Amino acid sequence: MALAATLITAGCTIPTGTAESAAAVTPAAAPATEPLIGKVVFLDPGHNGANDDTIDTQVPTGRGGSKNCQTTGTNTDAGFAEHTFNWEVTSLVKSELEAEGATVLLSRPDDTSVGSCVDARAEAANASGADIVVSIHADGADGADASAEGFHVCYSAPPLNPVQAGPSVTLAETMRDSLTGAGLTPSTYIGENGLSPRADLTGLNLAQRPSILVELGNMRNADEAARMSSPAGQAEYASAISDGVQAFLTSQ
Repeated sequence: MALAATLITAGCTIPTGTAESAAAVTPAAAPATEPLIGKVVFLDPGHNGANDDTIDTQVPTGRGGSKNCQTTGTNTDAGFAEHTFNWEVTSLVKSELEAEGATVLLSRPDDTSVGSCVDARAEAANASGADIVVSIHADGADGADASAEGFHVCYSAPPLNPVQAGPSVTLAETMRDSLTGAGLTPSTYIGENGLSPRADLTGLNLAQRPSILVELGNMRNADEAARMSSPAGQAEYASAISDGVQAFLTSQ
């Protein structure tokens, strides 16, 4: 490059280089940005990969009552377990968010061991200082027939603190919009327009960080069960959740 500069100064004609040589001196493109750098996301793949007798231990609901430490979750009619669906989708979401620069924490380390109680998961999320908390589930649509379908996003209501009253509701709406934008169907059997305010979910009642629980569909519905059981379907759910997380965090 110093030689080229000397020749130009002297008024000499510089031969036109080849495309390859031009490419060699073209500045490298700027690295892609990572919009979630500095953000902390706490993900809860609901339920456990295994359970023992602690599952019936009573823990506070956050509204003065008590409930079981954990539940086993549901499954498809073919026997594909909800806890495994939750784990697979959560793992994909984790990878996508980390690629965007986020720090991602999990409420349970694997899909083979006994995880913590629902109140302990909420306490861990609060203590982490996470910018956002998302619990990932699938529903068994108890009391609904097999045609019932669609996702619903739960948040604590009536709210017990300002975070539940404001940011958590905004997060629920943002996630609902991301899921519908990805072509997923809002629930036909519970909630309204894809949202389901709840007073009975310990994790949401105890939340001090913006928190939601997403029921991604009905495992008793044949079409949704097939989608949930397939790697391609799990990837679609994960991308929609990741988009919702990013939309919320980049709007704050």
